[in-house]
Formats: sequence, C-alpha cells, structure tokens
Amino acid sequence: MAPPPPDPPRTPRLPRTPRRRRASLLPVLLPIAVLIVAAVAVGSWLQFTERQALDTVHTAGSAAPDRIDVRATVQRVDAAGRELLLRVRVTPRGSLGEEDGTAPVGDLSLQTTEATLGDLSFRAHERLATKDVKVVMAGGSVADYPFDAYETDIGFWAQMDGKKVPVRLLLSNNDTLFSVSTIPWPSPQDAALGVELVRSGSLLVFAVLMMVVMWALAASVLIGAWYLTSRGEGLVWPALGWMAATLFALAAFRNTAPGSPPIGCVLDWFAFLWAETLIALCVIAVVLAGVRTALRADGGEDAEPDGEGVDGPGGAGDLGRASRQ
Repeated sequence: MAPPPPDPPRTPRLPRTPRRRRASLLPVLLPIAVLIVAAVAVGSWLQFTERQALDTVHTAGSAAPDRIDVRATVQRVDAAGRELLLRVRVTPRGSLGEEDGTAPVGDLSLQTTEATLGDLSFRAHERLATKDVKVVMAGGSVADYPFDAYETDIGFWAQMDGKKVPVRLLLSNNDTLFSVSTIPWPSPQDAALGVELVRSGSLLVFAVLMMVVMWALAASVLIGAWYLTSRGEGLVWPALGWMAATLFALAAFRNTAPGSPPIGCVLDWFAFLWAETLIALCVIAVVLAGVRTALRADGGEDAEPDGEGVDGPGGAGDLGRASRQ
C-alpha cells in the first residue's frame, strides 16, 4: 500500500488584534441632559411663581355696594430717588356712579396718605381719567443693591359733595424689578395698605450670577498670569490681549446690571471692584515678567554674536559657549 499523503502544513494563526472600543458619549450626554431638564424645570417654576406674584391684587377697604373703587398699579420704582410711580384709576360703584362707573354723580375728592405726593379731585358728571401720582418710600438704600428693601404706605379716603363715602383699594404691581408685599392697616374699613418692596427673584438671581461670573473671570486671568510668569514665556501678546479685553469687558458687563445701580453698591464691593483690581494687577505682572524675560534673551544674544567665539572655530570661545549651554 502507498503511504498516506502527508498533512498539509498548517498556517500559523496570527494573534488577534484587540478591537478598539469606541468611546461612548452616553455617560457624558446623559448627565448634561439631566442638568438641562432640571435647570429648565427650576426656571419654569421660578418664572411661574414670579408671574403669579405680578398678577396678585392686594385689596383693602369697604365692600359696600355703593363705594369708590381705586385701582392703583405700581408702574415704576425709582430706588435712587426713593419714590415710586403709582397709576390710579377711580371707578364709582352703585349709586355713586353713572354710565357704568365712568363718571361720578357728584364732585369727588380723594385724600391720600402722607407718603403720596398730592390728592385727587374729579368733577361731577365728567369722565374719569387715569392719573399718575408719586409715592415717597422710606427705609433701605440703593447702596444695598441687590439686597435693598423699601417700605411705604398707600391709602385713599373719598368724599363726594362733602360727604364721606366708602372706598376699596385694589393694589397691583407692574414693575418686574421689584416684588410687592402688603400689610393691612388695623382698621378693616380703611382703604390703606403698608407696602414693602424688595428686589424680584429673577433680579436677585441675575445679580448673584454676575458676581460669580466676575470672580470666575478674575480667577481665570490670575491662573493665566501665574502660568506665564512661572514658565518665563515672555511677552505673549494674545494672552495680554485677552487679559486687557477682560479688564474692559468686565466694566461693560457690570453696567448691564438690571436697575442701573450706582457705583458703590454691594455688587461692586462684593465682586466688581476686586475683580477689576485683580485683573489689572495680573496684566501689569505679566508685562513686567515678560519684559524681564525678553531683556535677558536679548542680553544673551548680544554676548554671543554669530555663534562663534573670539578665538575662532574650535577655540576657547566655543568652549565657553558650550559650557553655558
């Protein structure tokens, strides 16, 4: 018998190269998505509560069918001047008015609190027009921005043809920079309210965020200045341009604060002035360190012109240069 054919030589198997796993973006995108959803949810809730506060109507006074309704709306609060602009709309009800309350049946006069600058008067059978009055605020100071708070009294008492008539006050707020809370007077028949005004929640959040951003920018410039000066990078013009731009941009950013607070408020002493000072010092330090580094480099080049020693190639001059290197 013929011998069996030899087995074919086996081809050696090459070792399998491990497959590179693709980096998944899911662990990164999922927390970001959760944070975005949480931020939108919190923002929606804050906006809803603030909108509800603006729609709130504070009432005081009599609920008699024959009365004078006074709708007073806070239009604008001037914290620096410590006064607010109040828009007043008067509507006689029941037998005190005619033509659905558009005109009084007799001569109507409204007395106000001491904080209100001026009383109001309307003639009989004439169409009632909306009027603006100013109210003086007490307490607080704009220097406490954004944590300043003020208080005042808003009230009305009415007489028609010399006789006292009941009044109901309906107070609302239309200034989004301030939040209004009221305290009723001891007598429930008095159409008067004690009013406290504080900065709105959105303004407070924005002002605090501004202070955080100011310190963050100042810290960024400080880290960049430390890197440049410790590494001896010299005059790095892009970095200097960024630092100088941050110095001036911070001032423009401060002026965007809602309510236009004056210089010297809490916002300045807590963040702005110190951030500006720190950035300016960093710019000066980087320039001085860069100039010193540049002068050293120029001095080394002048001491070794053309890369040759004074004794010619291979002489003592070359050895001296090599030793310094």
